[in-house]
Amino acid sequence: MQELNFPQYSFRFKNTQNKTAVFDKLRKKFVILTPEEWVRQNCVRFLTEEKNYPESLINVEKQLKLGDLVKRYDIVVFNPNGDIHLIVECKAPKIKITQETFDQIARYNLSLNASYLMVTNGINHYYCQLDYKAEKYNFLKELPSFKKTES
Repeated sequence: MQELNFPQYSFRFKNTQNKTAVFDKLRKKFVILTPEEWVRQNCVRFLTEEKNYPESLINVEKQLKLGDLVKRYDIVVFNPNGDIHLIVECKAPKIKITQETFDQIARYNLSLNASYLMVTNGINHYYCQLDYKAEKYNFLKELPSFKKTES
């Protein structure tokens, strides 16, 4: 697979029906390795290994209802209280990140109300923090690491 702009991680692979599959440690199963899945798997490792987000707070590839539409998000990270901390939109490396990509994740966020958004194609990563009072998002140089909150 294509080299991405993430640290190097080790993955488990197997061949299934003449297709390569990668083991998804969150879904606990092998999934077909598409270019977008490669980005998603690396991004999950980045979140857990570099940013210290607990696996138990991360959800991958779930359905989301937006009005009458049913969409799928790539990665969502929850806060320990159940609120959504981060939504990640993953694209294949050859897909250019455009305003349309940000519009897509912003639409998802209308019903999720995350604190942070991340858009990545594995090569370029964009992070932003939502400012709901000012109704805008602020781009960040990097994503904040997970902080345990006092209970």
